[in-house]
Amino acid sequence: MGTIMIAIGGNAILNPEKGNPQEQQRLIDNTAGEIVEIIRKGYDVVLTHGNGPQIGNILAMQEECGLVHPQPLDVCGAQTQGLIGYLLQQSIGNRLKEKRINKQVVTLLTQVLVDDSCVSFENPTKPIGLYYPEFKARKMIENGIRMIMDKKGYRRVVASPMPKKIVEEEAIKDLVHSGIIVIAAGGGGIPVVRRNDILAGVEAVVDKDLTGSLLANAVGAETFLILTDVEKAALFYGKKNQVDIDEMTVSEAERYIKEGHFGKGSMEPKILAAVQFVRSGGKHAIISSLDKALQAIEGRAGTKITA
Repeated sequence: MGTIMIAIGGNAILNPEKGNPQEQQRLIDNTAGEIVEIIRKGYDVVLTHGNGPQIGNILAMQEECGLVHPQPLDVCGAQTQGLIGYLLQQSIGNRLKEKRINKQVVTLLTQVLVDDSCVSFENPTKPIGLYYPEFKARKMIENGIRMIMDKKGYRRVVASPMPKKIVEEEAIKDLVHSGIIVIAAGGGGIPVVRRNDILAGVEAVVDKDLTGSLLANAVGAETFLILTDVEKAALFYGKKNQVDIDEMTVSEAERYIKEGHFGKGSMEPKILAAVQFVRSGGKHAIISSLDKALQAIEGRAGTKITA
């Protein structure tokens, strides 16, 4: 049946404002059920996931605690890979056992190589984490943390360089070829640079969908499925004349991006990742919601992007 790369949005498995561990587990369990149904259809599955709300929570706990030394952003990213990977791995494993499917699931701590000369390191613009009131933001700025005003309050901003290569790519391919379900490159991967042939972590976050696209092409996936909190991409989103998109070509997608139809920090990166995947040889990409994963694969839901 072929290989499917599935990218699960961090916001789709934990509401950044009112989410809690119980709600997160419920959403992960529902998603695991959808993924196992896809596996039952005969597909090989590789998974990645976002980490926006989760890394935001870790940063907030560090800032409020004051009793321990804060960890750098790459280390916090590694923590979220373990946290979310564990929950997904366990939930999928339980459902595989229920369905009497004899497959293993593993989470692989994954680094992604970025270019340390990227301009985003000099001018960070990617907002992450919680919203803060002005008085708290001013204190954080005094402590050297970059902040911007973003809709409902102040947020931390960090560099978001383009992913160049997945460091553990060969290990992931070996696992996939062995029939193992792999969860990798969570949160876009742990950003690292190579200096004098030595890897070092950097203060940044990498877009998980762009890394997912790289990984999808690396493992030879035919389909790149991006799961988020809406069923379809749309033109004129949120307006009275909103039009949901069933299918579009990469050329149409690029035109819609230029026309400003997709949110910069929400839908646009997903469309860009889908275009990148198809242009690099993938058959098609699909954007849909967590609860419509199987329907999207079967062509009954989501937005499909083709050549």
